[in-house]
Amino acid sequence: MASRIVQTLHHLAFLTVIAASCTPLPKVVPQKPPVISSVTEIRKHIRLDSNQAMISVNNLLPNLITNWKYASYDNFTREILYKSPEAYLRKEPALALAKVNKELNTIRLGVVLFDAYRPYRVTRKMWSIVPDERYAANPAKGSGHNRGAAVDLTLYDLKTGNVLDMGTDFDHFSDTAHHDFRALPEQVLKNRQLLKQTMMKHGFLPLSTEWWHYSWPDAAKKFPLMDLSFTKMQRLTR
Repeated sequence: MASRIVQTLHHLAFLTVIAASCTPLPKVVPQKPPVISSVTEIRKHIRLDSNQAMISVNNLLPNLITNWKYASYDNFTREILYKSPEAYLRKEPALALAKVNKELNTIRLGVVLFDAYRPYRVTRKMWSIVPDERYAANPAKGSGHNRGAAVDLTLYDLKTGNVLDMGTDFDHFSDTAHHDFRALPEQVLKNRQLLKQTMMKHGFLPLSTEWWHYSWPDAAKKFPLMDLSFTKMQRLTR
């Protein structure tokens, strides 16, 4: 009798373990990273470190042309993602971009800027449409753009105003836009290489899947994510 009771207890214990193992685990929801959305808060960071300052690159780059795709419907989301944009970067990349522009001007080329700082909320929207880290930043990490430490750009001829042929449009999500894609006309490859060499010479890092995207090193360690509208950014910088 005693042995039968022990067997029964062992059987019940076994069933309990099986039931527990079949119970679905709670879903792990990725936490939103720390994001600054207050002018007052970012000013505190700037007081502690002047390199945290946000700079309007319009004042640093003579002949700068801006083509704000995300302020129009002419982008991959087919939505207006922000309004009244201005070109802002942290102090270090802003000054470096000014050096890039100065060097390019000596060979009669200028910069066309598609995007610089963008609010964090835009990154969340983009990810909801293209959840692919080759082409969109994961909101769990945030984007260099949200940190004021990345730019999307191309080049144009100062004399004619014509944009240089880079082989694809901006935000062309295929391997044709990758830096290692070689099946392109020789002049296109030279144009891409010129942009890449000049940006890297002055400290920027290329993104392998997008010929137009360059970021400042160690931005995730140096600069917090921000979700300030361009109206708030104007208050911060003026």
